[in-house]
Amino acid sequence: MTAPASSPSSPSSSWRRRPWVRWATPLLIVAVLAVLPLVGTEFQNETLARIGVFAVAVLGLNVVMGYTGQVSLGQIFFLGFGAYVTAYGVSQDWNIVLVFVLACLLPAAAGLLVALAAARLGGLAIAMVTIALPIVGVPLAKRLNEYTGGSQGLSARFAESPEGSGLYDDQWTLYLVIAIGGVVFLLTHFLVRGKYGRAFAIVKGNENVAASMGISPYRYKVLAFTIASAIGGVSGFLYMLVIQYTSPETMSFGHSIELLAAMVIGGAASIVGSLLGGAFYVLVPQLTNQVDASLTALLQGAILLVVLFVLPGGLASLPRALTRGRRRLRAGRGPAAPPTTPSSTPGSGTAAEQPETERQGHA
Repeated sequence: MTAPASSPSSPSSSWRRRPWVRWATPLLIVAVLAVLPLVGTEFQNETLARIGVFAVAVLGLNVVMGYTGQVSLGQIFFLGFGAYVTAYGVSQDWNIVLVFVLACLLPAAAGLLVALAAARLGGLAIAMVTIALPIVGVPLAKRLNEYTGGSQGLSARFAESPEGSGLYDDQWTLYLVIAIGGVVFLLTHFLVRGKYGRAFAIVKGNENVAASMGISPYRYKVLAFTIASAIGGVSGFLYMLVIQYTSPETMSFGHSIELLAAMVIGGAASIVGSLLGGAFYVLVPQLTNQVDASLTALLQGAILLVVLFVLPGGLASLPRALTRGRRRLRAGRGPAAPPTTPSSTPGSGTAAEQPETERQGHA
């Protein structure tokens, strides 16, 4: 009697469970992030900083859409709101810590007001409400020129490297983006892996089931939308840190759709997918601009369709898809079971035929 074959995935899974692996992985990530700004060129550091900005923006959209299942088409409004708050505060020489807090709280308050009114609607109704945010935000930013600079926008520079640090401005900026963005990603990771994340998942799956379990869908929808708005404000602060300029065009509806496409391509309900979405948002226009700027929208649409057909879970689901493919391939190459053939001995039959033969003999 042969022993059953062990699962092909068991060695790797047991290897991942080792305590030193769980500790070494985050330490390795921290070490790489600490060295990364020092070894990159100025252009590379600026590109990575921009990816960090929009990865945080995609993360906020993921909280409300990917993890809670609400349709939000106005996340770019909160990025623009946070950028304007940052630019105005810097222009008024406010303390930068106060500016950061306001850039988080004011978009969160605006998101809370929108959520209190829209979370009861659900479906397409809440989508229409969120669509109105960038549509209303652009002309409003143009009219409030005393605070927003009107159509000309506002510029602010507040990321000069400290004296004596030995860092260039691009290196210091990237360090700030990594530090602030890393904290936001870490807090969101704990949020979606804890009891609130489980409640979000139940609300996303079935609101009636959630209500029967004592989980208020309205409460958790409002909470998710408010958190997403606050994260959008953080991305707006980082936007001014890196781009150093904002205008009404920052919160245009077209950018909101591009942000949504980046989330879908990166992977909904995925922390890693938010990083991949931020990279897509920044890198694809850079690549297409080198060929033909008019191809950007066409290429983004084509990539979106390909990903939806091949990887419905986004680029973040690629490792799982490859693992399933390897398992199917191994299963296909495994030994086939020997076919069961009826015995050729006269007078004998299969188990299914024998009772019928006996009945015929007694007829």
